[in-house]
Amino acid sequence: MTQALPKIVTFDEFIAWYPENSGVRYELHNGEIIEMAQPTGKHERIKGFSAAELTLEFRRLNLPYFIPNQAIVKPPERESGYFPDVLILNDTALADEPLWEKSSTVTKGTSIPLVIEVVSANWRDDYYLKLADYEQMGIPEYWIIDYAALGARKFIGNPKQPTISVYQLIDGEYQVTQFRGNDKILSPTFLELELTVEQIFNAGQ
Repeated sequence: MTQALPKIVTFDEFIAWYPENSGVRYELHNGEIIEMAQPTGKHERIKGFSAAELTLEFRRLNLPYFIPNQAIVKPPERESGYFPDVLILNDTALADEPLWEKSSTVTKGTSIPLVIEVVSANWRDDYYLKLADYEQMGIPEYWIIDYAALGARKFIGNPKQPTISVYQLIDGEYQVTQFRGNDKILSPTFLELELTVEQIFNAGQ
């Protein structure tokens, strides 16, 4: 049985403690180890479909990108480590990542063209915590896929409705554009992307 560490731990302690092959995923949020809930089937369909569609696009464009399975995003000024639902990495930038070879960890926004979180019960992490950290890191594009309309009304409108929020980094701050229904998603990273909100929410069905 894995023993939990004291409540406040460093990122290095988190990496050393992280249990292998436990079937449980954890993140580190400001020194606190958080057990991630098992996602729903729809969450995983949307995650997998989005990753597949974006992979097709960056391969079509012959870009040096890939989507890792277990890479960690670490805000450099925090004792935090996140496992995004979809993380696109620029392979050519990883030579400048000090933690990449040792622990498949990235700390620089220049290594991450685009990151996606699919909203689940812990929606506050996506809309508050990770939004702020990804912005501070300088990640140029961040999608929040809220297929079940779980986020607060100030984020997705009143009445709430399923929404994809695309945050683009402009002059060091995120500016958001929101898409719903049959809207075509406008991606600053993939300008020719042909993908609608409905296609993602239906996960290719």
